[in-house]
Amino acid sequence: MSAPSPKLACLFCAVTLIAAAPSAFASGGGGFSQSTSMPSQSQFDPSVEYRKGVDALKAEKYTDAEHAFAHVLSSNSHDANGHFMMGLAQAGQGKLADARGHYERAIKYDDSLTLAHMELGLTLVKLGETDKATAVLDDLKKRSSACADTCAQAKDLQSAVSSLESALAPQASPASPASPATSQVPAERDLLGASIASGDHDYLDAVALINQKRYEDAITALQASSRVFGPHPDILTYIGYANRKLGRFDIAEDYYRQALAAAPNHLGATEYYGELMVERGDLAGARRMLAKLENTCSFGCAQADELRRWVVAGKQPSS
Repeated sequence: MSAPSPKLACLFCAVTLIAAAPSAFASGGGGFSQSTSMPSQSQFDPSVEYRKGVDALKAEKYTDAEHAFAHVLSSNSHDANGHFMMGLAQAGQGKLADARGHYERAIKYDDSLTLAHMELGLTLVKLGETDKATAVLDDLKKRSSACADTCAQAKDLQSAVSSLESALAPQASPASPASPATSQVPAERDLLGASIASGDHDYLDAVALINQKRYEDAITALQASSRVFGPHPDILTYIGYANRKLGRFDIAEDYYRQALAAAPNHLGATEYYGELMVERGDLAGARRMLAKLENTCSFGCAQADELRRWVVAGKQPSS
């Protein structure tokens, strides 16, 4: 079934976090449909903790930031942004070895997170491991050369290469474990300064891109939104959906699992995960997802109706 056109009315409405607002989750119903609200309107706790951590980092309250990101990672240990931010919080306290570990995990879960590569290289310089830092720089140069000025990460890659070259320069004085705020590169300042409005804007852009079947571009926009909101279940669900449409079933499954770990009754993630199971020939698993939807939606819902069509057909319905 073709994706419905998004209704993007009130693009910048309600961009502040409203304590009384109910959670609004991404829904399925025919392959793709947008959430009725933006990420800033949700009461998803890990996302709230993530924003607390970012605010603490901007205020150079690194212990507070570390506590907030610990809560995020306890909910989702695969969150690349949470690991990166935890690294910044620990680096701000001089815990360089611990920060290094989190940068490495951030890269493991999202190799495209350029600033994690940069901070890993800078941390290796501070730890005296210049050979490894040089290897990171060489990798960043290759990525920047391949990207040129055409990819979304061009600016971050250029900043990362410049910062790491400066840190490795022979005339550079030994770096001290000072707080990241004293030596932030422009890309990092942009990241910490990103507003809730910009995160909502990226999220809504991703919705439109998915409806246009521009899945790679949608993933880039969703990743930008996740840098603002952290492991939000709507964002995780849509990253999973876009990867699934690109045939990356293992990656899609991981994101669906992350979304359901954050919000076990998330309707969209449950439906889409069930559809993925049908595509993989796991009808028993898809029926479990359908039973879960039927139990959650006491009076029926579009997500259960759509997944039921998939289960009955045993494959993606033709219409």
